[in-house]
Amino acid sequence: MTAALRRLDPPSLSQRLHAAPVTTRSLMLDIIDHACRRFSSLDKSERAARVTRLIDAEAWVDATLALMEAELPMWQIRRIAYDEGEWHCALSRERELPDWLDAAVEARHADLALALLAAFIEVQALAVEVSRPSVPTVRPAAGPLYEPVACENFS
Repeated sequence: MTAALRRLDPPSLSQRLHAAPVTTRSLMLDIIDHACRRFSSLDKSERAARVTRLIDAEAWVDATLALMEAELPMWQIRRIAYDEGEWHCALSRERELPDWLDAAVEARHADLALALLAAFIEVQALAVEVSRPSVPTVRPAAGPLYEPVACENFS
């Protein structure tokens, strides 16, 4: 099955992330299988090899950051903060804008890697909802009965 045909199921992935106490290998691989559209095309690249090595080494935060770099090249981390036992992460496309103008995606969790992954899943869900073609649409060809009519009088 191609990556474009895979169905992203963000509610269940989000629920699993919020319920998980720590990051695990199987959770990371499920996220790659269900939420990553570009990773399958990166199989032979250095980026994919790096993410795989980091997952094998259980370097969850580094693996998440490498995955975000490969999957979301236009998005950057806007804020990471630790407050009252939870990590708060915000991802943004326009990091230089003031907070009140920016439409950042935020997530939180007690584990830093899971907070980053939750924000990553939210951005991926937004990308699926707002998917637009990269090429503008063109009106379909006129039907066989279509005939243009001139309405102006040139006399």
